[in-house]
This record gives sequence, structure tokens and C-alpha cells, in this order.
Amino acid sequence: MKLKFLFCSFCMFLAGICSAQNSSAKLDSILKTESEHRAYDYEEYPLGLHTEALYKSEADFAQNLLDKLSNIDKTSLSQTEKITAELMKFKLQERVDQYEYKAYLNPLLSDAGFHVSLPYHVGYLNNYEQVKRYLNKLNAIPQYVDQNLKLLRKGLKLGITQPLVIFDGYESTYDDQIVNDYKESFYFSPFQELPKTLTQTQKDSVLKAAKIAVEENVIPQFKRIKTFFETEYFPKTRKSIGVSEIPNGREFYQNRIHHYTTLNLTADEVHEIGLKEVARINAEMKAIIEEVEFEGSFDEFIEFLRTDDQFYAETGEELLKEGRNITKKIDAQLPRFFKVLPRKPYGVAPVPSAIAPKYTAGRYKGSSSPTEPGYFWINTYKLKSRPMYALPALALHEAVPGHHLQISLNAELSDSIPPFRRGFYLSAYGEGWGLYAESLGEEMGIYETPYQKFGQLTYEQWRACRLVVDTGMHAKGWSREKAVDFLTKNTALSLHEINTEIDRYISWPGQALSYKMGELKIKELRDKAEKALGTDFDIREFHNVILSQGTVTLTLMEDLVNNYIRSTKDK
Repeated sequence: MKLKFLFCSFCMFLAGICSAQNSSAKLDSILKTESEHRAYDYEEYPLGLHTEALYKSEADFAQNLLDKLSNIDKTSLSQTEKITAELMKFKLQERVDQYEYKAYLNPLLSDAGFHVSLPYHVGYLNNYEQVKRYLNKLNAIPQYVDQNLKLLRKGLKLGITQPLVIFDGYESTYDDQIVNDYKESFYFSPFQELPKTLTQTQKDSVLKAAKIAVEENVIPQFKRIKTFFETEYFPKTRKSIGVSEIPNGREFYQNRIHHYTTLNLTADEVHEIGLKEVARINAEMKAIIEEVEFEGSFDEFIEFLRTDDQFYAETGEELLKEGRNITKKIDAQLPRFFKVLPRKPYGVAPVPSAIAPKYTAGRYKGSSSPTEPGYFWINTYKLKSRPMYALPALALHEAVPGHHLQISLNAELSDSIPPFRRGFYLSAYGEGWGLYAESLGEEMGIYETPYQKFGQLTYEQWRACRLVVDTGMHAKGWSREKAVDFLTKNTALSLHEINTEIDRYISWPGQALSYKMGELKIKELRDKAEKALGTDFDIREFHNVILSQGTVTLTLMEDLVNNYIRSTKDK
């Protein structure tokens, strides 16, 4: 009897091993299929392929893998494998959703979109191969424009468009690229300083090809884009602002809430969370107004911050120097808070003038090239809209310990993590981390004046207001004016920045929710860990738990922190 029991136990043990191996093998097969999949010939389409047929085939491909993924017994997977499976599911589902809701017919945002993304391809050319690749991209612009205009025209026909109101000032996105002399084109600028490794013959050939590319394939296409927008798109696009107004828009917005927060929340729930956060942060802002002994109302203090010259740089270079000074102060504090720091460095540079007028105050520009750093971009356009008291919070969010640190560490994950995860990005995680990083500035001693602390609070308030205005406009019928008024009364953002931000929320439903919802989850989990572990809590270890697996959903993040608490208690 005993032998029979032992034999049965051994068989069950072997079956468990076989099941785990089988599940792992199935997952590996799906990952391999996805990683080796080529939707199109990348050399033939250096700027990508953008056709309805491609989006359909990609959705079908993703659904096939989702079906296979659902058949895996995930209980026998390791922790890392479970995370991988969940993230792959999230990634594949987005391809299906993009096709189902026909989001590909609307390749525009107020500050981004198909033609506004072209300047991101402009950069330093370090060798002859990079020169040739860049020339190929310039020569592919006509094809790229053809594809996107076809999608936009179908979107117009079906009512899947952006509202006209977000396009105030949009002419700069194409007018600035229409120049008389090809040498004045932003797209020619990389050829002004060619790699020294090129021979004179190669340089002469490249400059000749560059002249032709810019004169025949760049400038004429921006003229074509101008004509399309001003004679076709603007007269026919919708006047309502909420995405709920387009076909299947209400369902699409709920889908976007889930995608950008990774949580199962309704628009009403998010709206209420936002109102509570706005009230809490307002109280902290009023405390600072009292601290600086300002004699006047909250609105008058905001107006003081928006108009007093002491808070603004006189030149773009002054603003950039202050940004570099702040980031070096932050760099010195990082070892106190983080066990692992990224190998890739970062620089501080201005937002390219070609996109600056409709761009935010600053942003992080990553780099996958081993010869290029990441960049903290600072917008030097309209300096009276760029308060220096807000620069520390902006640097903490976009540079370190925000996006540069998180994205670079994600890219440097160990080989045990599947390659797709090293470049994966979820807004709830990445933007939530960026906003959480702003709050670390106080612990690091970065906010040296009450005004800089107020700047951090107004940035946090800005993200809290997003929960209110995004859901307000897309689910509750708010007008653009009501949203602008709400931001104006509750933040110290400049009126220019408020208007560009509102246009962004209108054009990008749901994305603005990710920041605050992600930050709230990280703070909730940190508070939970601190209370559970007491003196055993280690801030460096906690941050390592949040960052060590790279990008994860907020539900997966909670699982990781719960495991950290249990394992620390068991020591």
C-alpha cells in the first residue's frame, strides 16, 4: 500500500513537472511567433505601413495568439512567466481593439499624429549606414503621406475624426516645413555635419541626394498636407468634442479607460476620484500661499505666478541651464533611493522648433541607439508660459528618477526577460511612475523654495484635474470652455499650456487618466508596505520591486509588492 502511494505521488510529481514544462513551452512558442512576426517589409516601408488591410491582418494575427494564450495552464508558470503572459495578452488585445474600434482611421493628435511624428526621425548621423537609412526615410515620405491621407479620408466618411476645435494653430505643424531653400528645412539639418568617416566622394553624393530628397519628397508633401487639412479635413471634421459622439464612441472610451489605467473602473468612478484629489491638493496649495504670506485670494496668487517676471527665464538658454542644474542635483540623490541605476546617460535639450508651438512644457525622448543618450526635452517656445518654479517637478518626471531612469532600466532588463518586455510601455505604469517621481523630490531635498513646492503641487493638481476634465468631456458632456475653466481655477499652469493640454485630452481620450491613477496605486502600495514592515521597510528595496520586472499592469504591480511584503516578513 505504501509503495503504491509513493508510486502515485511520484507520478503526480512527474505530471506536475511535465505540465509546467508544457505550459512554459506553449508560452515560449507564442512569444517566438510574435517576435518573429513581420507585418510588412521594413526596408520597403522605412516609415511603416499604414493600410486598412494591414490593421485587419494584424488584428487577426493577434486574436489567433490570444486564443492560444488562453489555453495555457498559467498556474504552473513561474512568476516571471505569469507576468510575461499577462503583458503579452495586454499587447495583443490592443491590436485587436485598435481594429475593432477603427482607431487607425484617426492618426492625429493635437500635438502629434502621422506628419507631426516625422521630426522624431531627424537626428545625428554617425556613419554611412545611418545616412543611407535616413535618406530612405525622406524618400518614403510621399508613400507615407498617401497611406495616411487615405485613412483620414475614410475616417471623415465614417465620422471617426478629431474635433475641429483642437486644430487652432495647427498650421504651424506643416507651414514651418514649407521653405523656399532646401537648406533651411529641418529635415536637411542632419546633413549639415556629416560623419568624418565619409570620403569626399561619399559626402558629395550624399549632399546631392539630400537636396533632391528635401526638394522633391519633403517640402512638396508638406504642401500637400496643408492643402488636405485646409480644403478637406477642417471643413468636414466634427464640431463636438467628446469621443462618445463618434460611432461606438462610448464603448471606445470605456475601452480606453481600461487600456490606460489597466484597471476596471468606470468613467464615473474615475471622475469622483479626481474630485477628491483636487480638493485634497487644493488644501495643500492654500497652506503654501499662507506660508509665503501672500495677501490675496487663491485666484490672485495664481495670477501672480502667471505674470510676475521673477518666475520666468529671459532666454531659452537660461531655461535650459536651469534645467541642467536641477538634473545634476537630482543625480546626486539617486543612490540614496535606488539600488540599481541605468547605464545609459541622458542630456538636456530644447524641444525642436518644428514641433514646439503645440508641444507640452517638456518630455522625455528615449533612444534605442547605443551611440545616442536619452534626452530631457525642455520647451523654450513662449518663455512666459514656462515658469521656472515648475522646472524641478518637470525634471523629476521626465528625466530622473522618472522616465529616463525607468525606461532605461526597462531596456536593460536581464536576458531572462523576453525582449518584447524591454521595450514595452504602459501609461499607467510609466506615467504613474513619473508622477510618483515628482513627489520624491521633497524627500530628496530638490524643492528648495515654497514656490518650487507649489510648482510640484500644481503639477500634481494638474494630473488630478485630468481625471475630472477627461471624463467630463468624453463621458459627461462637458464643453471645452468648462474644462479650460476647471484647469484655470485649480492649477497655476499658464493659459497657453492649459489650452494645449485641453486639446491634447480631447484628441487622446483616456491617456490623461494614466498619470494620477498610476501614482495613486504606487503610493497606496508604498503606504501598505511601510505599515506592514515598519522598521524593516527599505525604500531602495521597495523601488527595486516596482522597477525590477520592468513595465507591468497595476494589478501585477500589486502582486509584486504583496510578495515583497510576505517574503520580507518571512526572513
